[in-house]
Amino acid sequence: MVTSTRRRRGSGRGRLLLRRLAIGGAVLAAVWFAVFGGEYGWLDLRSRTERREGLEAEVARLQAVVDSLRAELVAVESDPLTIERIAREEYGMVKGNRELLYRFVDDDMP
Repeated sequence: MVTSTRRRRGSGRGRLLLRRLAIGGAVLAAVWFAVFGGEYGWLDLRSRTERREGLEAEVARLQAVVDSLRAELVAVESDPLTIERIAREEYGMVKGNRELLYRFVDDDMP
């Protein structure tokens, strides 16, 4: 019985190359998944950041609206000129006997 101790040339190199390619592919797949995959991937975080910036801008705009409405409320409650303006514009009130109120009606309106 003769045992062959001879190895084929290149088979060790081929296996090593195949092993390195498999490890390199696994590393690339892991890096790709870490960057682009999953719930907290780069694309998902970027879209969430853009959405957050949009919401922050909307909050700032609404805060400005709230501030102006609060200032108007304070003026309506305490400023006599504002109260007089609203009484004249909204309710058609006049000041004493010195003023006359003219109302014009359109003929087109039913």
